[in-house]
Formats: sequence, C-alpha cells, structure tokens
Amino acid sequence: MNRRQVMLGGVATAAALAGAGVAWQQFQPHGQADGEAGSTPLPDSFWGQSFETPDGASVAMNSFHGRPLLVNFWATWCPPCVEELPLLDSFYRENKLKSWQVVGLAVDQPGAVRGWLQRKPLAFPVLMAGFGGTELSKSLGNLSGSLPFTVVFGASGRLLHRRSGKVSPEDLAQWAGLA
Repeated sequence: MNRRQVMLGGVATAAALAGAGVAWQQFQPHGQADGEAGSTPLPDSFWGQSFETPDGASVAMNSFHGRPLLVNFWATWCPPCVEELPLLDSFYRENKLKSWQVVGLAVDQPGAVRGWLQRKPLAFPVLMAGFGGTELSKSLGNLSGSLPFTVVFGASGRLLHRRSGKVSPEDLAQWAGLA
C-alpha cells in the first residue's frame, strides 16, 4: 500500500465517521426533539391557527395565549397516545387552577375521536389537527413526525420543553414547576 492510498483511506474514514456522527445526532431517540427547548418562541403561525373540535366548533389557538400550555399530539390508533391520555387528564385537573392549560391535537379522523371521547371523556379540550398535524408537530421539533409528541409553552408563548414518546409522571412534575 502506498502513502497516497493510506491518506485517502484516512480521509474516507474521517468523512464516514463525521457523517455517522451527524446522523446519530439527528436521529437518536432522545435527541433534538426531546428535552429543554430553550427560549424558542411559539411560531406566530401557530397562534394564528384555528382547529375544530370533534363536533365541528372552531377554536383559535390564540385563545390559549397568556398561560402555560401543554399541547399533546395524539391519535386513537396510537397505543402509547391512548395510554398517556389519563395521565395528561390528571395533570390538567390538578393544575388548571394554577393557570395550566392542556390541549390535545388529534392527528386522526373526527368520527374516530368522537367515538373515543364518548367512551373516555377528557376534561381538557381536544381539537382536530387531522393528518396535517404531523407537519405541524415537525415545525415544533418533532423531527420524525412520531406520536405521541408533547410540547410545553410558558405563559409568554416560549417553547420550554418538548417530548417525543409517552410522557411520564416525572415529566409532568418537572413541567408543572416551569410555570
């Protein structure tokens, strides 16, 4: 092997390692989409949106501005989503007098959500994001577009935390202290 081949092999190895490092950082399970989000403001386009309830009433997102807000993207066909909803409902019931708001954005069909809510009502509002909700969640940091996905905003509208996957009681306890 000559010196040129060794040098090219070294450069190729360095490039491969760099590429693998970037891919690992972007696609690791608890990477960019999880954890503290710093002081990222909630996109203005989000505040300007309105979503329908499963029964067809329109609700503007700006009606939730000014208080801490937990937004959970979920679907009736997503087992971890359905498993975490009672925990989110308890969080809402325990913290609503402390100004907390919780909104479920269903990435689903209205009929499926109506049927699910009839069997298992929730105290917090559920709005229909439809299948476009996946793109909305991506704009909030859900790199993979997976469900469930939860974001937490302060009263100022700043993105404080985001979580891909099922939330835990520890997550909710930590977030309750953020407000």
